Amino acid sequence: MRSGAGLCVLGLLCLHSSVYGLPGVLIFCDDPSVDRAVSSAVNKFNERLSTGHNLALFQILSASKSENGSDSVYSLQFTTRRSDCLAGSNKPWTVCNYLPNGREKPISCNATVYMTETEAHTRQVDCLLDDYIVPEKSICLGCPTEIDENSEDLRVPLSVSISKYNSISDSTHLFTLHSVGRSTRQVIAGFRFKLSFDMRRTTCPKSEHKDLNELCVPDSENVEFINCNSTVDVAPWRFEVPQANIQCEQGALPTMFIRRRPPGWSPLRNILFEVPSITSPPTTTSPPSTGKASANEESSEEDTTASKPPSSPDMGAEAGNDGPFHCPSNPWKPFNPIPPAAPTHGLAEEASPQPPAEGGFSDTDLLG
Repeated sequence: MRSGAGLCVLGLLCLHSSVYGLPGVLIFCDDPSVDRAVSSAVNKFNERLSTGHNLALFQILSASKSENGSDSVYSLQFTTRRSDCLAGSNKPWTVCNYLPNGREKPISCNATVYMTETEAHTRQVDCLLDDYIVPEKSICLGCPTEIDENSEDLRVPLSVSISKYNSISDSTHLFTLHSVGRSTRQVIAGFRFKLSFDMRRTTCPKSEHKDLNELCVPDSENVEFINCNSTVDVAPWRFEVPQANIQCEQGALPTMFIRRRPPGWSPLRNILFEVPSITSPPTTTSPPSTGKASANEESSEEDTTASKPPSSPDMGAEAGNDGPFHCPSNPWKPFNPIPPAAPTHGLAEEASPQPPAEGGFSDTDLLG
């Protein structure tokens, strides 16, 4: 019976090896000999690197062992991460830490290592570095850039566009802003804004009101919408009147193009009825408080529980030692990535401009 059980176990081991695509017999991922083999493979790979950062072991996924004469042949699958040790340095990867701003997904590797009782010789090691390259948007000076719908930069171009429509349209009543769609800003000889928005008919007839004022409210009995695309050139420092080119048609802006704004907010609030003069640049005002501070002070324990951050995508893999043969292994070190900083928009972007690199250019260099 014992002989039959031994053959059964041996058969299961061979079956596991064939499923994982590894030659030989599967062995435990936390076996000391496997640690030696993986360490040799990581060192061998780092010797090839001439630029960037060395790799450091993250987890051992699977390992198998076969015999070749006096050598034991280890076939390994494991993952690594970029370390803070530069390529070409004399530091072994075991004294390095993971780069905190590295990608969250680890780098996959496989290796074949020949070992004796005293030596380890890596015959083959490959790590998939191709998908590590993260594409980044390069700065395009003079190209249109999307601006946030909450930006105060929209005040002047929207005000000018609506004023022009009301002055040239055949409608008997004035129209006021309803919602804002996609908006971009481009540096030319000044600023060029391209806007998508829609307007709603008000109760103010043109025969009685030349411009919009506080009496002009949306007409609830005669509901009518106009959606427009407008291009506005603004250069207040050159004392030029903003120039608007506007094209409009009947109907509201399609829902898919409308960008949500805080309730009650409007880029034309407080200046809706005043088109700024060329000698008096518009003053900016802060959006009204949304009362979030008081809401947070009164939050319950349920709110605190609901605000817990989601688990890392690697948490399942980091658990380790729960599968057969203790694979995958526990992470060599915990990985604590630094989340990317949230981008800023609108006035914050202009209030704190980043200084250009020495000898480089910025958008302001394109202003004529």
